[in-house]
Amino acid sequence: MTSTDQAQTLRASAPAAAVWTSVPYPVLIADRAGAVVHANDHADALFPGIAPGVPLHGCAPGWLAGAHDRQVSASTDDRTVVRGEVGDRSFEAHPTPADDGTVVWWLVDDTDHRLAREALRMERERTAFLAEASNALLSSLNLERCMDVTARLAAEHLADGALVIAPRSGRKLPVVSCLRGGTPVRSEQAVDPEDVPGLAEALQGFPPVPSRWIDPAGAPSWLIPDGFGTVGSIVITPLPGHGVPAGALVLLRRGGEQAFSESEEVFARLFAARAGAALSAARLYAEQSSLTRTLMRELLPPVLHQVDGVDFAGGYRPSQDHERIGGDFYDVHPAATAGEPSFAVLGDVCGKGMEAAVLTGKIRNTLHALLPMADDHQRVLGLLNGALVNSHHTRFATMVLASAVREAGSVRLRVTSAGHPPALIVRQDGSVQEVVSRGMLIGVLPEVRSTTVEAILLPGEFCVLFTDGITEAKGGPLGDELFGDERLKEALAQCAAMPADAVVEHVQMLASQWLGGRVHDDMAIMVIAAPRTHHLSAVDGHTRGRFTA
Repeated sequence: MTSTDQAQTLRASAPAAAVWTSVPYPVLIADRAGAVVHANDHADALFPGIAPGVPLHGCAPGWLAGAHDRQVSASTDDRTVVRGEVGDRSFEAHPTPADDGTVVWWLVDDTDHRLAREALRMERERTAFLAEASNALLSSLNLERCMDVTARLAAEHLADGALVIAPRSGRKLPVVSCLRGGTPVRSEQAVDPEDVPGLAEALQGFPPVPSRWIDPAGAPSWLIPDGFGTVGSIVITPLPGHGVPAGALVLLRRGGEQAFSESEEVFARLFAARAGAALSAARLYAEQSSLTRTLMRELLPPVLHQVDGVDFAGGYRPSQDHERIGGDFYDVHPAATAGEPSFAVLGDVCGKGMEAAVLTGKIRNTLHALLPMADDHQRVLGLLNGALVNSHHTRFATMVLASAVREAGSVRLRVTSAGHPPALIVRQDGSVQEVVSRGMLIGVLPEVRSTTVEAILLPGEFCVLFTDGITEAKGGPLGDELFGDERLKEALAQCAAMPADAVVEHVQMLASQWLGGRVHDDMAIMVIAAPRTHHLSAVDGHTRGRFTA
């Protein structure tokens, strides 16, 4: 195009140019050849050096010049909006083709919209991540697994590497480290957290220090996972717990990468709050589990065996299958001196579950303290009753005491009942006899009265002590019939001359079949038997051995 043609084109476009001058956006017009025809004041400010006749490729960014080339070469009226950056701003370029082949480009600054869209996208991603993290962290109450998950999630989404540091255990700090895409590694570090700026404070639950205050070059070697490389930026934030700090989270970014921004540090604290809550819950659960195991070792019924020539066997089933303890109990205490009777007790505390088990433990401990006077059943029951009546417990208990001693192949038995179902003796011929001992509940009235009955067990005969959870087990064909005393006696009659532990297993099996999975009370049974012979074939010094004919 000659200079005369350009002048004519400019004069022809003057009215249109006047219109574009008043538009509050950068506007430029370029012809088919890619030369600038007109640019308003906003375009002049945006693109220094733009002027009529100047090629668009020489004064505008490449994304805009390229879009113009595609526009003029298109065979259709294509008005596709293009986007690009000019400096630190983002623009949308809207084309308007004219009949003479020129294209009017007006640009809209969408930087704020882009930033808003980017912030919304990031917020959605972070929200999704926090939801995923919460689900992963709360899926287990195992403390070690929670630490592993915390380190892995942090390394994968927040940094190039992460460490989860738990409160000091003895002289060492439990640490789990993880690299992005790697596997968590556990260790214990005998180090001083004061050597790392902000770590000691984070472990105590104080607010984190800004990342810019921490010199990456001063990070000790134990803080850098194997294979990480040079540390470029560090974030240390506490892991808040329930009342006490759950530990500290350390995020590492490699050298050469952009340092942690303020918003990333804030987001790290949001993640740490969720992780700390999960870790604290897991630690509390671990402590409670340890405490429960310790208590259960004291509350669980003992494993019974032969004591001083008398066979003892017992079985217990709590009311809830997921529990291990409840309100029924039994114990056997060997005689302090040879020739004296062994002392056995079976009882039933009112109620179920842990509350009943607590009182059960108190009764068992009290009876253990009263062993020196165990031969006087009435005195033992009186002292135990006084201890319960004067305590804060409102529950009561029934029980049966038994003293058994081996005499010339037989077993002499003394039985005292305190509000408990009568003991049953199974003779050699299969007949079943009730031990007619009567007594009052324990823990209700200031005084208790009871009667003691003596009996002799010949070789092969046994005495059965049981709680009403067995006879009152409701089930059967219709599901509403009690197992009952008579059915228990019939079952025991079939066990004549059987070993003590076999009798226990047989009764428990029948009761379980009768229940058929229905709700039931605690059930306990103890068998005291006179052995058929006294030839003991022991396996070693600790196992029960077995009696042989």
